[in-house]
Amino acid sequence: MPVRSAGLLIHRLLLVHPGGPFWAKKDRGAWSIPKGLIEAGEDELSAAIREAREELGVEIQGAFAPLGEYRQPGGKIVVVWSVEAELDVAKVGSSEFQLEWPPRSGRLQNFPEVDRAERFPTAEAEIKILKGQVAMLADLAKQLGRGR
Repeated sequence: MPVRSAGLLIHRLLLVHPGGPFWAKKDRGAWSIPKGLIEAGEDELSAAIREAREELGVEIQGAFAPLGEYRQPGGKIVVVWSVEAELDVAKVGSSEFQLEWPPRSGRLQNFPEVDRAERFPTAEAEIKILKGQVAMLADLAKQLGRGR
């Protein structure tokens, strides 16, 4: 059974850029919706809300609408809800993860899960977002009655 994640597509198209050294110099095709793994026994929407809180540092509230399930290139399934929510992207504060960096150095360093968040117009979001998440943008447009 494929690994399942859950996430929120916050519109006016808020995307997050992954933190850490692997993503530091990547921009095009590197951004994502806030999302993460569903914990054992956790409701999918609750997981999406929790992951957004962990990655953005704020509680997202609003009318959550199911958007769909999306198989990612690595096989993971991401279950997504859309929600309209306002937040100050300058105040995003992500949780951190620990990584041995530089590799094989024996030094553990902390990095933010998300190093920044931004809102994008649709055309720019289609360029910035991970390839496996582009369909989410098209489905959001249809859901909002702006079908392509």
